[in-house]
Amino acid sequence: MGSDGGYVPLFETKRGKGLVVYRLFAASVFVGIVLIWIYRATHIPGPGEDGRLGWIGLLAAELWFGFYWILTQSHRWNLTYRRTFKDRLSQRFESELPAVDVFVCTADPDMEPPMMVINTVLSVMAYDCPPEKLSVYLSDDAGSDLTFYALLEASRFSKHWLPFCKKFGVEPRSPAAYFTAVHDGGGGDDNDQVSNLSSIKKLYEEMEDRITTAAKLGRIPDNLRLEHKGFSQWNSFSSREDHDTILQILIDGRDPNAKDIEGCVLPTLVYLAREKRPHRHHNFKAGAMNALIRVSSELSNGEVILNVDCDMYSNNSQSIRDALCFFMDEKKGHEIAFVQYPQCFNNVTKNEVYGSSLRVIREVEFHGIDGIGGPLYVGTGCFHRREVLCGRKFSQESRLEWKTCANDRRNTKESTNELEEKLKGLASCTYEDDTQWGKEMGLKYGCAVEDVITGLSIQCRGWKSAYYNPARKAFLGHASTTLDLSLIQHKRWSEGDFQIFLSEYNPFRLGHGRINLALQMAYSVYCLWAPNCLATLFYSVIPSLYLLRGTALFPQVSSRWFWPFSYVIAARYCFSLAEFLWSGGTVLGWWNTERMWLYKRTTSYLFATTDAILRFLGLSEISFVLTKKVTDPDVTRRYEQEMMEFGSDFAMFTILATLAMLNLISLGSVMVKRLITVGNFGFVLFCEAFALQVLLCGALVLVSLPLYAAAFVRQDGGKLPSSVTTKAILVAVFVCTCSVLLP
Repeated sequence: MGSDGGYVPLFETKRGKGLVVYRLFAASVFVGIVLIWIYRATHIPGPGEDGRLGWIGLLAAELWFGFYWILTQSHRWNLTYRRTFKDRLSQRFESELPAVDVFVCTADPDMEPPMMVINTVLSVMAYDCPPEKLSVYLSDDAGSDLTFYALLEASRFSKHWLPFCKKFGVEPRSPAAYFTAVHDGGGGDDNDQVSNLSSIKKLYEEMEDRITTAAKLGRIPDNLRLEHKGFSQWNSFSSREDHDTILQILIDGRDPNAKDIEGCVLPTLVYLAREKRPHRHHNFKAGAMNALIRVSSELSNGEVILNVDCDMYSNNSQSIRDALCFFMDEKKGHEIAFVQYPQCFNNVTKNEVYGSSLRVIREVEFHGIDGIGGPLYVGTGCFHRREVLCGRKFSQESRLEWKTCANDRRNTKESTNELEEKLKGLASCTYEDDTQWGKEMGLKYGCAVEDVITGLSIQCRGWKSAYYNPARKAFLGHASTTLDLSLIQHKRWSEGDFQIFLSEYNPFRLGHGRINLALQMAYSVYCLWAPNCLATLFYSVIPSLYLLRGTALFPQVSSRWFWPFSYVIAARYCFSLAEFLWSGGTVLGWWNTERMWLYKRTTSYLFATTDAILRFLGLSEISFVLTKKVTDPDVTRRYEQEMMEFGSDFAMFTILATLAMLNLISLGSVMVKRLITVGNFGFVLFCEAFALQVLLCGALVLVSLPLYAAAFVRQDGGKLPSSVTTKAILVAVFVCTCSVLLP
């Protein structure tokens, strides 16, 4: 028992080890940064001297890098780790567990295949919790009859899949993921399980064949349309952007006949395609989520809401119980508004060719943010209190009571058809007019990353959040398997985050007096991802061009000012490598992540900064870009072999290729020239004077080796198009020539 009147917590919180050592290390790095600033400020070349403009630009860039590094310390200053006690939850609250509504969102059956969507749906339907307290809602913003058909098939398959999962305790509970695990040697040895596995897999494959056949046809065959009344909703369907609300309750939890093959109750399952009209802004995913909140409040009204992206299947059937340990803790639970799980991916290669695992964010940064007020809401894998999501403010005096309001909804006498017709208005285009939805209620509107501003607003109302990163990952998704998709994804994230910084939701502005300064800084690290492009681009181009001119921009090796630079560089990269390895990565994985760090900062963030500023000035509108979840088999093969994909004339590739060629020309020209004109001894003196510039230019060349291979060596479909290579070389030669010839 606990020491506080017999209180035994449902979760515990521990601080990370070695924080004092890290803080001393961070202090030493800060001293080095300050010395670099002093050197830059006191050694600016005089008016008319060569290198003055480059020097001033480097001072600005180093001031930015130093400022941004200070912000990042908020992520590492107080690492916190959580542990839950599900056995205590069961002992104390098993009969009083709150109802949970699960929202799964999809928006395009071409980019997000229906088979992937229903695997996610089936995985959350199989959670280890009372099925009468579980409801699953699929929001289909494409209004696709194919997605509806796939969900209808899933509702039938669930009658077999759910009892199979419970009987044998299988993990994961996404059928596709489980069958893959069994094929790879992760299946059980029980003869009964093997026999049942064969039957359930056959049912799954038959369902998959039917859905795949319909997808290839591009329509639902007439004989299948007759199987369910819901298909009649598409008789008046015009287009994805012009249709009435489509609401279908495929499994009604109130129906005594809604049972699986073992006679057990099934979770409620609902399909929703909210009304769309060409002249009405639909507010992207935030609008879909708010429609789900309203519709579910009249059907199941679960006190807890989980939202997941359609490609993020449940990998841990205990995740609901873990989350409830935070919400239902008698002493601290009333402070927590949402529990955020990390974003993890099941298709990341061993060495993370595109750095897409978010490893350090997941294993370090979010644990640090958890120690200073709670993590960001990242839009998927997050459990919310319904009342908080709907605008309730925190106060110590008013604790939330876990009432079973869901039972009241389930006892309604209205038929399924009557409920469907009655609730369609809640998902209409006009329902939110002159209301607080999107402002004080539900998810916020006005930003491409609506999840972040929603979480920030909740914390500014006095609530805390919790980050839980269990050993068995709660959710697994699908990472981008091509370079262009990865860069597009980061462009969308960084643009949305920068929009936040430029808006009324700026963490320092909105959070002032509401959340602590450290948490404001933590949010700003992500909000300022995009403007990092300016300093990074300057550092990637100007020192190399001045190296070509023979103008030094850094102290020579014999100078005492060389040591602050060398210490900060060594400390930054050694610590980064150690942190990455500690998080479970590999040395090559770290190197690939560093390459992607440069690629993102010089392309994704550049486009993001430009678009965010244009929108701030009222010259563009918000856009939401989906990332494709299906790829060509050849592309997949190259991805699995960890070969970077450059096979298109994508604009960002032109920038990357130009930077790579510019640095290669600069470094090669200087090395050849010095060796020929000054000999070995003179070359050594040159390297002493230009050591840091040569190191920087050499590192930029080294990190671009995959691009050189794609431009000059590879002959597969992932090679860099010759048109892009030619443009890059011409631009690089022109810039290098101008830098040498112009005064």
